[in-house]
Amino acid sequence: MADHSPGARPSPAAAELDCRVTARGIDLRLTVPAGRRLAIVGPNGAGKSTALSLLAGHLRPDSGEVRLDGRVVSSPRTHVPAHRRRVVALEQRPGLLPHITALENVAYGPRARGVRRRDALARARTELDAVGCADLAGRRPHELSGGQAQRVALARALAVDPELVLLDEPLAALDVEVAPAIRRLLADRITGRAVVLVTHDPMDLWALADDVVVVHSGRATQSGTVEGVLARPASDFAARLAGVSLVEGIVDDDEVRTPGGDAVAGIRADAASGWRGGVRAVATVDPRAVAVHAAPAGTRPVLNPGPAGPAAPPASAAPTTSAAPADPAGPAGPAGPLGPASPASARSLAASPRNAWPARVVSLAPAGALTRVTAELRDGQRVDAEITTRSAAELALAPGVPVTLVVKATQVVLYPRG
Repeated sequence: MADHSPGARPSPAAAELDCRVTARGIDLRLTVPAGRRLAIVGPNGAGKSTALSLLAGHLRPDSGEVRLDGRVVSSPRTHVPAHRRRVVALEQRPGLLPHITALENVAYGPRARGVRRRDALARARTELDAVGCADLAGRRPHELSGGQAQRVALARALAVDPELVLLDEPLAALDVEVAPAIRRLLADRITGRAVVLVTHDPMDLWALADDVVVVHSGRATQSGTVEGVLARPASDFAARLAGVSLVEGIVDDDEVRTPGGDAVAGIRADAASGWRGGVRAVATVDPRAVAVHAAPAGTRPVLNPGPAGPAAPPASAAPTTSAAPADPAGPAGPAGPLGPASPASARSLAASPRNAWPARVVSLAPAGALTRVTAELRDGQRVDAEITTRSAAELALAPGVPVTLVVKATQVVLYPRG
């Protein structure tokens, strides 16, 4: 039991990384508290794999250090090799030894650490049973399905009682039918352990992580709980991971004014914190809340030109051809950044406060009955809209087509950045 008396020293974190790797442009700091699961997310080349290599012992920092359970294991002067660290990795490919059975694969780690063969095999049977593979103990890797092999790999990883578990997109190579079951198993088996997870899948964040750090160009740009970061993303990457679009600008009275001059009206998330004219701010927009209106051919309508321009046109001047959000039955009341949408074309644009932003279509991504439309605002910022595939066809949407994106103010959440 932990000692919480006034004079007690706090328990060290399971893992701490504060490292620079010059050749890779890495200047990264992160902490994994004991028993917590940390996800590292970011675009390709951001430094996620480098962080895992530093923690595993496959890479040595130019400056800084890596600590495990309070002990320095990597620095310019000290380096504990990977095989002497109680750190295990589970990657996309199981990496099982092909010439021995599943049971022997799981027992290999304990045996390599000096455990007697009989005890190592007993531990291996326990771990195989825990992942539902007791009946596969005698099979060799080529006789296992992808899901079975990944279960055995998990059993092998946990058989050595690791201080730290590294998960490098462990579900990415699995069939979509298999991945959910393995995700549930992983969540059950790693609960209470110190874990570092690299993933591009939001489902992995919710199921396998407690905390998340967003990495860009070798540096941490945002960190916090999974719920906190996805509810208030501070970068376009984090916003898209959360399933929302991020629009940046400057506070202008009760709105956010984009660099392109568009006004963004919405609900302030922090009504009494940091909201003042001239400070940076962001707006999160749920693609399901965005209606797409066709603009006259060859034009780029200006509905929100800024304080110096004309007011938005009345409802009678609004485009007559439009696509409502994909969920027209959604409630009309306020919603958070991931809340349901309200139909924007069923009523006049003047029926309630709305945003109307001129844009041009960048891309379309059909997925069955729905299509994700990505459009670019006048300043280059991108906003996604989710509409029906039929509506996209009726509007003749294609890259380069001018449109107007319409979003109820109650479906936009504004955050000051200070």
